[in-house]
Amino acid sequence: MTAVNRPVEAADLKESLLGQPSAEPLSGDIPVRSRLDFATEDRRVVSGVWESEPGTSRWEFLTRGEIIHVVAGRMVVTEDGGEPAEVTAGMTAYFPIGWQGEWTVTERLRKVFVVFKA
Repeated sequence: MTAVNRPVEAADLKESLLGQPSAEPLSGDIPVRSRLDFATEDRRVVSGVWESEPGTSRWEFLTRGEIIHVVAGRMVVTEDGGEPAEVTAGMTAYFPIGWQGEWTVTERLRKVFVVFKA
């Protein structure tokens, strides 16, 4: 079955605060909004839309990985021991299983994501 989504409005997304098990906020409360659009029956692969307000958070992809495509906004990602990399609208980023580091959202970010488990 093919699923096609219409453009997402902020009102279509569920609002919450960033926290575990996704990430650990480092700069205070970070409002996020999301919608899950796809999941395999065993939930080893899930996909959807995620939006975040500016802030810094720690991400540890110990048992899962993530592929994102940024639709709007910008952030800087810094893998532990690595150099900062800016990710902006139109770019795709890959966070393999084992990736650990910080994300600093500098401008409200909206991404389409695919999370996969080992």
